[in-house]
Amino acid sequence: MLVVDDHPRARASAVDSLRHCGHSAEACSSGAEALAHLATEQFDVVVTDLQMPGMNGIELIREIERRRMPVQVLMVTAHASVGTAVEAMRLGAFDYLEKPYDIDRLEESIDRAIQRGALQPETNHEQPRAEAGMIGESSAMQALRDRIARVAASDETVLICGESGVGKELVARALHTQSPRAAGPLVSLNCPALSEQLTESELFGHRRGAFTGADDDRIGRFEIADGGSLLLDEVTEVNLALQAKLLRVLQERTFERVGSSETQQIDVRVLATTNRDLHQEIAEGRFREDLYYRLAVVPLNVPPLRQREGDVLLLADHFLQAAAEKQQREPLILDQSARVLLKKHAWPGNVRELHNVITRACVLAEGHTITAELIQPWLRLDTPTNETPTIQPSDSMPVGMSLAEIERRMILTTLEKFDGHRAKTAEALGIGVRTLSSKLRSYGVAPRQKDFSGAV
Repeated sequence: MLVVDDHPRARASAVDSLRHCGHSAEACSSGAEALAHLATEQFDVVVTDLQMPGMNGIELIREIERRRMPVQVLMVTAHASVGTAVEAMRLGAFDYLEKPYDIDRLEESIDRAIQRGALQPETNHEQPRAEAGMIGESSAMQALRDRIARVAASDETVLICGESGVGKELVARALHTQSPRAAGPLVSLNCPALSEQLTESELFGHRRGAFTGADDDRIGRFEIADGGSLLLDEVTEVNLALQAKLLRVLQERTFERVGSSETQQIDVRVLATTNRDLHQEIAEGRFREDLYYRLAVVPLNVPPLRQREGDVLLLADHFLQAAAEKQQREPLILDQSARVLLKKHAWPGNVRELHNVITRACVLAEGHTITAELIQPWLRLDTPTNETPTIQPSDSMPVGMSLAEIERRMILTTLEKFDGHRAKTAEALGIGVRTLSSKLRSYGVAPRQKDFSGAV
């Protein structure tokens, strides 16, 4: 994490809070200093104040976007400048927090920013960002790219369906960037991550005093996305009461903030994703049929990795190169045994599972070659592969060792490889930083966090 704030006490407080949440954090006092850090060091998230002398937070975000730096940005702002924070999100900021902010809200935003960054491939200052989930020469991927090109030109609502880990968010991003709305913002909301009350507030905003904890007015994602696109990630997690309000917005393009009677008009294209069988959800009463038809004006199905013949090795080579560059290692190669194993595996976790396996292998490989023996213990074997691998487990993971002990060794080994850097360790293992911190505490490795129940 990189904290950017010109006030020494606020800067120190934010860094201390992040470190107690299990993150590695550094700080600087200006936008220019932040750019210098970003040019020479790897960061996952920048937490920047808005009002700073010289280069302010908005100008810093513009420069980060112009240089295509692979980092997520969280804006911190006082209530009086919330409108400017909305502009920051239009320019590319992931989220904004109002001062004073609660440590739980900060940690939640940081975790979601890290997850979002993990889904996006590495880039550099000279080359435009590629969509890794769209890499592939299979007939299934060619058909998907053709359909995206046709659908993007319209302004209709799109429902993107597919299993977890197939790259639905990347498809949504491609739809937006190829659409007439590309100059506008693409704003996303991860529906499963929030409570019922918070989801409604995040979507529509709220007035001060609308509910306990609503100390100030807040602008919702629909307002922020005005003129652009709004991605509702895993929309089936929205409860039935809120589904009715969402249906009204899609039908009338109007809404009210929570606690307000003032109706507001919006111009937003809605993209939604789901990994559920919506016909079954409707039959069992968990999803409104009328909302389904409003969302599925144009349905897009993203194929699972097992149906993308020939794409596994293309993606594996891409992820391996990106991971080696990020970890500043010499180029690595997959030997023939590893390539055979990767092709045989059914990939129930899809592209996300493949990305995690390759990243983990890059972290733990001792030489320049990655073998099947190294990666086999990490493959999910709860679903059948095309053939049963005959490769024996490595000596470091002997037969008879409990799953809990295998997990403990894997976590501690990866943590050691990253010199105790928890965010990088969590990313390599494919888990959240909060989960990693909890595991480490249970192993007696890390001290328990202080109580940050108050505001920062």
